[in-house]
Amino acid sequence: MTPEAQDETSADDAVLGDVGLALSRMRRRTSGARRDLARNLILNIVADFPGETTVGRMAAELGVSQPVASRSVAGCITAGLLRREASQDDGRRSVLQLTDAGHAERRRLADEQAAVFQQITEAWSPDEQADFARYLVRYSRDADAWARAARGGAS
Repeated sequence: MTPEAQDETSADDAVLGDVGLALSRMRRRTSGARRDLARNLILNIVADFPGETTVGRMAAELGVSQPVASRSVAGCITAGLLRREASQDDGRRSVLQLTDAGHAERRRLADEQAAVFQQITEAWSPDEQADFARYLVRYSRDADAWARAARGGAS
């Protein structure tokens, strides 16, 4: 291997090693207020699992205890973003549904994140922006598939 190829391999290894920290910083720095981050996560989880999202599933998806998820969900219900309904499969179970205001808030948060993306990448070429956006969307889809497989195929 040439010295140039070794340097490139070392640089690639270094940047790949920094991915975890970069993703953590990206989430912290581009998500707006802490309340918006929690709301965004909750609203997107309900949208990703329409019809049968329970507080238990919310806790599992967020990686928090059920009481923590319950408090976060209660805040969204109080704000009019979510409502509880009886499950069609099991009337004893409550499922979460987005309200019209919840759909609008989800859209507002997505638009805000898209605007932040544009501001952060404004010095990039349009091709660089589009390439990064495609890879980010692909990463998100692949992360969803990986998480499903890690749970044993449960959706």
